[in-house]
Amino acid sequence: MVDFDVQTFIVFLVFMLSLGICHADRNLYSGLQCSQADNSSESSFGVNLDNLLDLLTQKGPLSKGFLKTTVGRSSGKIYGLMQCRGDVSAENCANCTRESVAVALHDCSKSKKVQVWFTWCFLRYSNEHFFGVWDQSSAAIVNETDFDDASVVSKALTFMSEVAITAPKQPLMFHAALLDAGQFGKRYGMAQCTRDISTTDCSHCLDTQLMT
Repeated sequence: MVDFDVQTFIVFLVFMLSLGICHADRNLYSGLQCSQADNSSESSFGVNLDNLLDLLTQKGPLSKGFLKTTVGRSSGKIYGLMQCRGDVSAENCANCTRESVAVALHDCSKSKKVQVWFTWCFLRYSNEHFFGVWDQSSAAIVNETDFDDASVVSKALTFMSEVAITAPKQPLMFHAALLDAGQFGKRYGMAQCTRDISTTDCSHCLDTQLMT
């Protein structure tokens, strides 16, 4: 299971067997959350949103894959954040951000609060301030049907605990590592938090994910 908390951008176990097959890293759609339709009567919101999404799309991928910014004033202000996975190229980051924006505008065109998850990136915007807040109220969950050997699962839990400890200490709040499971092949793990939260909140959030 891959469990993405709103402020925990990525924390997951990825199980892949060493069978002499190359598995390409694909950018998969993981989830979407929209508030109830509530901006249809405010033309200023649409204008500000377009400007915000342009900023996130154009500048975010070139800013080490992370950008938080605001557009508008007073009641018309919109808060926006984008972040790409720590090992994704600027080109793939840009492509993923554009995909996220397209999904948001298509599926949440009348919403003021939107979150979109892809494998490579995360997009969020809201008419309410959320920067630096560890929000545990929502998640995007991907269920996996493949099950691993019990001995590997036991090692993986310890392995991912170490990954989760290391990630908050890194400049990008991202860490990836490899677990050699012997005859069962290799396993890969990654952990990442959005860079607007503190290292303490990042650690607590990742620990929470490992306990779910």
